[in-house]
Parts: sequence; structure tokens; C-alpha cells
Amino acid sequence: MKFLYRLIKKPFFGSFMVQWRNPLTPEQKKEWHSFSFHSDSKAKLSGLVAKAKTNEVKGVIVLGHPMGKEAKGYFLKNGYTDLLRDNGYHVLVFDINGFGESTVGNFDYFEDIRAAGFEAQKRYPNLPLGYMGISLGGQFATIAFAEEHPFEFAIVESAANTLEDFWVHYPIAFRLLKLIYFLMPRYRKRIRMIDRITEAHGLKKLLLIYLEEDEVILKEAGPNFKRASPLPTDLVIFKNAKHAQLSKSENREAYFELILDYFNTHSKIATS
Repeated sequence: MKFLYRLIKKPFFGSFMVQWRNPLTPEQKKEWHSFSFHSDSKAKLSGLVAKAKTNEVKGVIVLGHPMGKEAKGYFLKNGYTDLLRDNGYHVLVFDINGFGESTVGNFDYFEDIRAAGFEAQKRYPNLPLGYMGISLGGQFATIAFAEEHPFEFAIVESAANTLEDFWVHYPIAFRLLKLIYFLMPRYRKRIRMIDRITEAHGLKKLLLIYLEEDEVILKEAGPNFKRASPLPTDLVIFKNAKHAQLSKSENREAYFELILDYFNTHSKIATS
């Protein structure tokens, strides 16, 4: 079955399903604990967890990566984990199935996000638990929030409303997606993000982050999710950045300040 999953996924993610390279230095690796855990996507997931660098611990943040060869390394390389750990958060990063060091599972990537959340909750049961997902890690989080999940507050960034909206930019993958949906209409309904987010629950607050001009995400995606969300939801839109590259843009400082302010505010609410 794993061979079949890998074969079907190749037109979508083939160029990204490569051997993972750890971006951490030998000294930095000492601060992180490597572990694995199972997901209902039928995969064994790989994760890294590190403790806050402060005496006061505010909470735990799980980070869900965008599509790319870096997988969980995206957050390690681009300053997210340093930002959070320097400001009082334990951090858990993980590879979605088929990416990085995780084995290949099915297309239920939302199960990976749920599994990572429950793993974080098991490790730190008495701390507020938040989530941040970008692109792939954000899209499927909108489904995870409609299922049983442990998260108390979350950030979703640059997520498409539907898989069709995203893959329409990639003709071969788009045609295969249409075939899968034709053969599996129930699955199509189950993973239609803009519909599933209407069932979201358990979060005290949701923050949506989008770009004014995103080369792969429709301009209406953020407002659509905000209107559809049954939760208290804020939407912030940045200019002058590429898809999933806000941390490398001129907005980096304001972007990181927004993330930190959000987590600081809602980790306090979660403990009150």
C-alpha cells in the first residue's frame, strides 16, 4: 500500500520527497530531542522537540510546515523556532507523511497534524497548546480543527480554500486530482477545506495570515475562511512577499512580532 501511495503522490510531491538534511549545527542538535510517533494516515512520523530557553514557560507550539524539501527544517532555518524558544515556548516540529524523515502514508495529512498535537499534549499536559501551519500545514489544519484535536489557539497562513484552488497551477497534478475526486467523491467532500472549517471547534481564537498578492493562493482565500469560520477569527494581510516566504521578506520583523503577540496573548487566556 505504501508503494501505491508513493506512486500516486509522485505527480504532486515527487520533487520534495527526498532525503532530509538537518540544518542544525552539531551544537544546536544537542538542544533538540528526535522522536517518532504514529499517525492515522498510516505513517510513522518524525519529529523534533526542544524546550524554551527561558525560566518561565508560557506554552507549547506545534509547527506544521509548507510543501518543500526542507519539511520541518523550514522552521529551524527561518527563525521560527528561535523566536518561540527565546520567548518562553517549548516547540515541536514534525514532518508531514512522505516529507522529510516521515514514512509515506495516505492523503489524510490532517491526521498528521492531529497526531503531532496529541504527542505535544502527552509530553506537556499542563501547558497551553498552540499550532501554526503554513500553506500545506495550514490547509490541512482547517480540517484537523473540525475533528477531535487538542489545540487551544492557532495560526493558519497562506492556505488555499480547496485543493483545486492550489493545484490548478500545476496541470498534471490538477488532472490527477480531478480523477481522484471523480473516483472518490466522499473523500473530496471530507477534505474540502472551505466547508470543513465551518465545523471547527475547540479553539479559543484563530489567526489567519495572508498576502495581498500570492502567486499560488487566491486573493479571496483569507476572507473566505474568515467568513466561514465559526470561531473568533482575525485576518492579517501583508504586502510584498512571496508564498510561504514572509520570514524572508521586508515584513519579517512585523510578521514575527504578530506571531509572538498572538501566542503570548492566547497562551495567557488559556491559563486564565
